[in-house]
Amino acid sequence: MSLRLDQDVFLGLIPLHILHHASEKPVYGLWIIEELGRHGYKLSAGTLYPLLHRLEKRGLLRSVAERSGRRRRRVYQITPAGRQSLKDAKHKVRELFAELFEAELHNVFGHREHGSRQQSRAKPAPTAKRSAKRSRGR
Repeated sequence: MSLRLDQDVFLGLIPLHILHHASEKPVYGLWIIEELGRHGYKLSAGTLYPLLHRLEKRGLLRSVAERSGRRRRRVYQITPAGRQSLKDAKHKVRELFAELFEAELHNVFGHREHGSRQQSRAKPAPTAKRSAKRSRGR
């Protein structure tokens, strides 16, 4: 896999990181760059700030300018729409995680083949069609 493809794949995860952290507390650009760096992302301000502006324009974040001594920084908070988007994304990530690691989960937990759910050992309730066949057969 090429380095460029890796970057494209991982860049898609960054908004989720941002929304997640902004759901916990207000965040600012330099903190996000440092936090994402701890996860192995090397992000420049030239990549991050346009992304923050897009998230804000879409109504997922809102920002306010705060002064800290002589410094002024823009602090980002998640909006209700951002919380809903994060909730929806978590559901999709959970589904994707299950698919990506299905073979490993099968080896560890004994799940069945792709796309099927593990059935309970109890017999399924008879359907109307099966019940009608049984009645006629008697």
